[in-house]
Amino acid sequence: PSTFSFSLAGFIEEPERKYCFECDSEEQCQEWIEALKRASYEFMRRSLIFYRNEIQKMTGKDPLEQYGISEEARFQLGTHK
Repeated sequence: PSTFSFSLAGFIEEPERKYCFECDSEEQCQEWIEALKRASYEFMRRSLIFYRNEIQKMTGKDPLEQYGISEEARFQLGTHK
């Protein structure tokens, strides 16, 4: 049977390390890649910003303000960690 694979590399803490994944189908590879993207810091940050803005539109209040973190750069659009 054919195997399909993909790899991940370029981690900040371990730039030389590479992870290889094997799947039974191309579709399974795509499912894994999408799941890994959704688990990424950047995806979660963008989701937080999106929902923060939606809540603010609905309530008129910044939901992060109560935690004292609403002005932190990581929660602003256009900034990256």
